Amino acid sequence: MTAGPGAPAPDEAARGPGWLARLIDLRPGEGPALAWSWAYIFSILAAYYVLRPIRDQMGIAGGIENLPWLFTATLVGMLALNLPFAWLVKRMPRARFVPLTYRFFAGNILLFALALYLAPPDWDVWIGRAFFVWLSIFNLFVVSIFWATIVDVFSNAQGKRLFGFIAAGATLGAIAGSATTAGLARSVPTWGLMLCAVVLLEAAVFSMRGLARLSDRLHRVPGGETAADEKAGEAPEQTIGGSVFAGIGRTLASPYLLNISLFLLLFSVTSTFLYFEQAGIAKRSFPDKAAQTAFFAGVDLAVNVLTLGVQLFLTGRIVGRIGVGPTLAILPALSVLGFAALAASPTIGAIVAFQVLRRAGNFAISRPIREVLFTVVPREDRYKAKSFIDTVVYRLGDQVGAWSFAGIGALGLGATAVALVAVPLSAAWFLNSLWLGRAQERRQRDREAEVAGRPDAVAGHGAGI
Repeated sequence: MTAGPGAPAPDEAARGPGWLARLIDLRPGEGPALAWSWAYIFSILAAYYVLRPIRDQMGIAGGIENLPWLFTATLVGMLALNLPFAWLVKRMPRARFVPLTYRFFAGNILLFALALYLAPPDWDVWIGRAFFVWLSIFNLFVVSIFWATIVDVFSNAQGKRLFGFIAAGATLGAIAGSATTAGLARSVPTWGLMLCAVVLLEAAVFSMRGLARLSDRLHRVPGGETAADEKAGEAPEQTIGGSVFAGIGRTLASPYLLNISLFLLLFSVTSTFLYFEQAGIAKRSFPDKAAQTAFFAGVDLAVNVLTLGVQLFLTGRIVGRIGVGPTLAILPALSVLGFAALAASPTIGAIVAFQVLRRAGNFAISRPIREVLFTVVPREDRYKAKSFIDTVVYRLGDQVGAWSFAGIGALGLGATAVALVAVPLSAAWFLNSLWLGRAQERRQRDREAEVAGRPDAVAGHGAGI
């Protein structure tokens, strides 16, 4: 039966709206999975950004001088939570341990809401400190699990095309969550806002399951990646198994995973340097607290607008044109130039331009393409090692950056010295990015060669989640 006059061709209907297919090189059959991915990350980031202003207010109320210790407590919490999460990954299939993890965090939010509702006012400071640490753990964990799931569902080639566009859902979720709290904070009690976050986490679970139902079909999209690019022989409905300490052990035993850790560590250290630089310049330039708040809000707005534009229109094209390694190297190259500029002229204009470009470059390019690195590792590493790297290693970088900044200041050196220290760190990060790109391509070729030698691999691919 042929389509009537003016009717879209079957491939076009499967591909989705023509403008979207042209925008991100969407292949037939990928549209529904992309929509569920957007809903999933939108819900996660909206939940976090509903809670983030509450955390920041509670952190200030608990004393700014105590913030470094709260960051240290966050690192300890990250280490403690990785082991029970690894146990869940070992014992349960993805369809069970991902929803269970999100509902664990949702239950925590309900307990905090109940504590704020019932506890006497003199408990608020300690509840606030606990909530500050908890949310700092929550943020990295839930986002890391999202990307681990996405990496598990999409292939390497699909990730290069689609991960940047998927990350745009995170930006929109961040905007929506911030707007929700900004609009309701004066009329809705804090515990009420926390309940909004619980609902959003449940929406994330619903979206994750919708995506999971499409995972097997996604690996067989017509006109999509070759059979050799599929995660052949990996059945996501099976438990992953392994040791609860595998995340740490496998990371330390693998040069590839160690270099991903180094990538994230150098990013985190230099980000902390830039955060303190921005805070110091803002304090000197805007003595009024309201003006400081407006300054930070303006920077956030510029970052979000630029990030969304790059995610929607450029990320997939950039990595498709120049490859994973050079794409990852964009942010460290920008950091070399930016810190060198700050060393020469640490002005408010220089810090704003650098911060906006760097943060947008991370959210729009570096973060989604960094996830492509995990498409060529075993499933156990996608959850256990990735969780360890995204949480513990990241927070370790925060600590190194914060105490290094304090040490430089204790020596009587100023912003110029901090920027000069950051330049060689960024240069090392640049070289690390190029190495990772080559290693990722080599691993992908090895996987393709392995699958090419196993003609039954694709036919035996597990169904569902």
